[in-house]
Amino acid sequence: MDARVKPGHDGLDCGLSDPFHLRPYRAEDEDAAIELWRQTWQQAYPSIDFDARVAWWRERWRSELVPTASIIVAEEANALIGFVTIDRGGYLDQLVVDPAHWGSKLATALVDEAKRLSPDGVALLVNKDNARAIRFYERNGFVHSGEDVNPTSGRPVLKMAWKP
Repeated sequence: MDARVKPGHDGLDCGLSDPFHLRPYRAEDEDAAIELWRQTWQQAYPSIDFDARVAWWRERWRSELVPTASIIVAEEANALIGFVTIDRGGYLDQLVVDPAHWGSKLATALVDEAKRLSPDGVALLVNKDNARAIRFYERNGFVHSGEDVNPTSGRPVLKMAWKP
């Protein structure tokens, strides 16, 4: 897959002058993906020290996500600006979008790619206090399918699911 997304083409304008480009993850993307994860989560939850979690995240990225998930990255001007991970069972573990692109079409394009890769359905967990993300998933066809607690953070989460 090598989808070029240009302003005005299929309605997927990222809102900025440069088009974004979706492609499969490559090993050389690791550092940029880890840093984007850190920056994005730090912006979403400023009271949590995500710098202290980078080593843990890098290990999880390498041992749990890269071997088992399809990872699609978004680039703009050769810079990684987002990614989505979806495993073979349809679980979307991570949707990460550079805060400079929040509110653009980028997150929707990444979720659409996850749906394409998992056409039988997509499931995810979202922090219950992340109203922005919950609204986003609802707008993209996800429904509430239960509640749980994140085993790592202890935060309450909503289970959400999309079915075709």
